[in-house]
Amino acid sequence: QVQLVESGGGLVRAGGSAKLSCAASGRTVSSYVMGWFRQAPGKEREFVAAISWSGASTPYVDSVKGRFTISRDNAKNTVYLQMNSLKPEDTAVYCCAISSRYSHYTPRSAAEYDFWGQGTQVTVSS
Repeated sequence: QVQLVESGGGLVRAGGSAKLSCAASGRTVSSYVMGWFRQAPGKEREFVAAISWSGASTPYVDSVKGRFTISRDNAKNTVYLQMNSLKPEDTAVYCCAISSRYSHYTPRSAAEYDFWGQGTQVTVSS
């Protein structure tokens, strides 16, 4: 089993930045794809970004391209999400996830991910 713990959420003003971290334990996850999803109140869970084991593939949802950056430190079993130029519509609970089925292919569907964190709240005030 893999346990994922997110940190770094909180209240941020529009235009500000925040960096989320997700630390994995229980198993080395350096060969797995890792991703970030978010869910706003009353909305469905949405893919945000993913990263392949090497970092060579990093797809993003269009609404965050150019503002968010996903990265990982395999030595620390950790994935990050740097969020800049935050907007009120970025307000959501952000969850990290692992897809143990893939190393290179970076899926956008939540169904492809088999381990999930509890999530961290990010609130962007206008």
